[in-house]
Amino acid sequence: MGSNVLVWGSQMHEMSLCLETVKLLDQQAHIKGFRNVTAVWLEVGALSCVDPAALQFCFAFAAKDSVAANAKLHVICQQAIAWCLDCRQDVEIAQRGDSCPHCKGYQLTVAQGDALRIKEIEVE
Repeated sequence: MGSNVLVWGSQMHEMSLCLETVKLLDQQAHIKGFRNVTAVWLEVGALSCVDPAALQFCFAFAAKDSVAANAKLHVICQQAIAWCLDCRQDVEIAQRGDSCPHCKGYQLTVAQGDALRIKEIEVE
């Protein structure tokens, strides 16, 4: 029992994100007049602190009894890009606090890869 609690606890963040995503889908269904969501594409940034595998796991539970109950979740992993103020170019980083791979400077501003967003939905 203890290991199940640990696994579930580590996915609570992703479950709340999935619940909010499904809430948005339900709201859009009401506004736009569609009955079913058949597919959802979520863009997950490398710096978003979201585990794509946990999102996949949680989505089916969050979508139960909603317009997305039978929807297929597609996760699009987005790389993290930062602007280096020292060498004035976009660089790919693996995590916050990384140095610029070109000049080794630390004057970086994240340009992409720190968000989670609904990229596309397929409805009927």
